[in-house]
Amino acid sequence: MESAKQKIVIAIDGHSSCGKSTFAKAIAARLGYIFIDTGAMYRAVTLCALEAGAIRDGEVDAERVVGLLPQINISFRFNAERGASDVYVNGQCVEPRIRSIEVSSAVSRISSIPAVREKLVAMQQQMGRDRGVVMDGRDIGTVVFPDAELKIFMTADAEVRARRRYDELTAKGDKVTLEEILENVIARDKADMEREISPLRRAADAVVLDNSRMTVEEQMEWFMERYRQIVG
Repeated sequence: MESAKQKIVIAIDGHSSCGKSTFAKAIAARLGYIFIDTGAMYRAVTLCALEAGAIRDGEVDAERVVGLLPQINISFRFNAERGASDVYVNGQCVEPRIRSIEVSSAVSRISSIPAVREKLVAMQQQMGRDRGVVMDGRDIGTVVFPDAELKIFMTADAEVRARRRYDELTAKGDKVTLEEILENVIARDKADMEREISPLRRAADAVVLDNSRMTVEEQMEWFMERYRQIVG
């Protein structure tokens, strides 16, 4: 673990279902850093919008979503049983519900609403003000922390990502098909890259990690090599 003087901000961006959160959690545990799952924050807002009826038949009522924002307070609490942080909205744990296919299908449209991004980016910047944090998402290295000392852009083949997501959901008992998940992965890539506000793109100074055929251990070895180059 580092001293306070050596702590840096680590920004991890990339495509959906690349294992960004798993990777970021492992890094945080290794370094004693705080892990902030920014994607979970957008999922939490999406869940609130769904439950409030601001998303119907796939259509998003952006004005209504913006109206909900002042009522949404997002926080993270460490869950010792999972060895990870759970997401809470207004004091209520929403961790299982934000991982549903219904939320996954709508989160890109919710995250493209300027007011949503403005609110959550401000929250994320506040959370990282003391450094020593690992954040993952779509625009951490380009918008939230453009001056982060280490930026990583993760990617993997769409089929590989779909299989990972399928295994994750079916392990929880969700009734989904691999074809459905692959369609969702491809659609989310398109939406993330083509949206007008903070589209998904690699920062010029980010290093690319294609983990299509890498184990978690291999990814950590890859990370530590680059991390040591920065902190010495």
